[in-house]
Amino acid sequence: MDSKQRPIGVDLFAGAGGMSLGFEQAGFDVLAAVELDPIHCATHKYNFPFWSTLCQSVEYATGEEIRKISAIGSQEIDVVFGGSPCQGFSMIGKRAFEDPRNALVFHYLRLVLELQPKYFVFENVPGLTVGKHRQFLLEIIEKFRESGYEVETNYQVLNAANYGVPQHRARLFLLGCRQGLDLPEYPQPQTQPAKSKKSVGIVLNPDLPNTPTVWEAIGDLPEVNFYPELLSRDWVIAEYDKPSNYSKKLRGLDRSADDYSYERLFDSRILTSSIRTKHSTESILRFQQTEPGETEPISRFHKLDKHGICNTLRAGTASNRGAFTSPRPIHPESPRCITVREAARLHSYPDWFRFHVTKWHGFRQVGNSVPPLLAKAIATSIIRVLGVVPVKPQTKMHLGDESLLKLNMSQAAQYYGVSAHVIEPRRKPIKDKF
Repeated sequence: MDSKQRPIGVDLFAGAGGMSLGFEQAGFDVLAAVELDPIHCATHKYNFPFWSTLCQSVEYATGEEIRKISAIGSQEIDVVFGGSPCQGFSMIGKRAFEDPRNALVFHYLRLVLELQPKYFVFENVPGLTVGKHRQFLLEIIEKFRESGYEVETNYQVLNAANYGVPQHRARLFLLGCRQGLDLPEYPQPQTQPAKSKKSVGIVLNPDLPNTPTVWEAIGDLPEVNFYPELLSRDWVIAEYDKPSNYSKKLRGLDRSADDYSYERLFDSRILTSSIRTKHSTESILRFQQTEPGETEPISRFHKLDKHGICNTLRAGTASNRGAFTSPRPIHPESPRCITVREAARLHSYPDWFRFHVTKWHGFRQVGNSVPPLLAKAIATSIIRVLGVVPVKPQTKMHLGDESLLKLNMSQAAQYYGVSAHVIEPRRKPIKDKF
């Protein structure tokens, strides 16, 4: 490990680790991650086995505990980042200012004050910037200021499609620093989608290179329908097609000069996170008849346009929010829904990054996360204002035990010594209807 040469980060509300990975790629060592969901914790531990994951609600976590369970100890922390659950003030679904989960924002603030990092990044949905929710955002900013932190008042909503991610995904980022330090600047757009309908946060500039397309993201992946093994498991040794420049990086065939993450040891011949969905004959016919870029009228699934970019990938909700499986896009050429791996490619996850073996949890982990390349753009701005020259690690790291990806909720809860009801279970299994 090269920890002594790399700035230190802490990830709150870590999920499977999209922001952890983006900050690692920018040059941080994310020595501690806090996450409530045992399934997500196990996945995070698989992908980042050399750092510490605290399986606990931020409501009960303390700064002292985070330091003790990780390699941070008494070291100064450079950045704390993360975003609390966002359904309470999302612009889709229920918009309840009184949603009790919004109180988690204040526990985020408390932990920042306990950990006293030089910088913090608060990430959330654009809905927090409009209507009555904006008052909530202004209250957050004021509380940080009262507590010794400067906050960039010209907060910005950034769209992942401007940062090399082949997906429309707008997120709010609030940037702050300890009083006396310089505030970071928001990252400038790096790419633009070639075929873009008006979308929140998108910057169109003819001088920018094009964002990778759907096909540049997933076109080289093996066609899962050719592999019957994928009906019962999520991996197979498979033949890949010629990669695009984008997919070369995700396959580990071409390491970017500005990728400062630890190289992972993995077998690139194995296609992972690709368990198949068994569709009915009627659904297959409807998917075939749907034009790219259009919505299939019965299922309401959107069919991807191979020459465009993906619409926002959603996570769906747990049973206490209605047990809703979010619509999964239809593959642009094959009459089926995309796989978790294809969703991960559209989210900018590298192929070594694994998700839970089930479609339910795998899609939830992708859909709930910040795309790593978007997180990396923000993290690079923090690195820059820190005055740090990023270091490319020489150490190649092993991934964790694959059994971590197979745990059900009860097993994962037992593994971490927490209640199996810390996340309310689904009331009944959700089957794919289409």
